[in-house]
Amino acid sequence: MSAGAYGPMLDALRGLTWPARLVPRSVTAGTHPSRLRGATAEFTEYRAYRQGDDPRRIDWKLLARTDRAFLRITQERATHATLFVLDASASMDFPDGPISKWQHACQLVVGLASVALAAGDPVGWLVAGVPHLGRAPRARRDTLADLIRTLDRVTPDVDAPLAPLLAGSVRASRIVIVSDLLGDGDAVRRAAGVQRARGTDISVLHVVAPEERNPPSAARLAEDPEQPTLRATLHDTTRVAYRSAFAAWRAEQARAWRALGATYREVSSDAPAARDIRAFIARRVEDAA
Repeated sequence: MSAGAYGPMLDALRGLTWPARLVPRSVTAGTHPSRLRGATAEFTEYRAYRQGDDPRRIDWKLLARTDRAFLRITQERATHATLFVLDASASMDFPDGPISKWQHACQLVVGLASVALAAGDPVGWLVAGVPHLGRAPRARRDTLADLIRTLDRVTPDVDAPLAPLLAGSVRASRIVIVSDLLGDGDAVRRAAGVQRARGTDISVLHVVAPEERNPPSAARLAEDPEQPTLRATLHDTTRVAYRSAFAAWRAEQARAWRALGATYREVSSDAPAARDIRAFIARRVEDAA
């Protein structure tokens, strides 16, 4: 997908902010509140001076007026390093055409990355199956263009597990997994759980195609793109059973990820990416409230 294809979506996201769901510990200058208190200009409260406090933080004017020592407590602002873990397995290249799950996933990642970068947050990415294309989070001016070039070079055509990427050494304040979750789902959740225990904010954008929810009515042979030997014929009877099983599986994915403490959202590959991104961020704001 060319860089110009993202233009309308990026215009629709202009001015959108992506608040941190978990307060970062970083004190690198940014837009998110930090757990650490400092001496910036954003005043929050006064606190009585205690032995061991830094005397440079005493409000001397207040001391002169009241003859009591108080510290002027201020709130540091921090950046929120964001890492996208993107599924490039063969199942993402469905259905054929310009609205495949892969194309929609690329739109979601580029859109969210643009929002994060606009706030000064470093952005990085890992692509399952092509780890050499990964980048550690950074806030350089060319990061978004580099991301678009990277995604344009990827063709989802392999059985690419996600869990090893989450178990790697790259650290970030928040990790966003964009996948159809048809691969190593249990291993991915276990690896994400380890990251969550470290204080990392985990989000999952579960990309589903309309044709997966409701297969065409005509009889057809369905084939697993990652394991071509797995085939099944869909007809009126098996289609009903398939829809029921697929709905139950998606409900279980939502339950399991939310039980982990992650933000989970199912998105349809034929929906406008900007709408999905706005809804995703709005839900995160509600969860944090």
